Amino acid sequence: MDERYLIHRLRSTSLAGVIGAVSIGVWIMFQLITKNIIRWDLFIILLIMAVVKISTMIYYKLTN
Repeated sequence: MDERYLIHRLRSTSLAGVIGAVSIGVWIMFQLITKNIIRWDLFIILLIMAVVKISTMIYYKLTN
């Protein structure tokens, strides 16, 4: 396995996570603006994604 493969896999996974989080955020805002409904299930998933992202950034900052 080549190192370039691992770097491409890391970048594609990271990009997919960011696109997924932005898509969920846009959908939550769309539902809130058009139908005045707050989708708490999607909001919780978005919150979990943000907490995991920030906590891993802090962990890597402290251990690297």
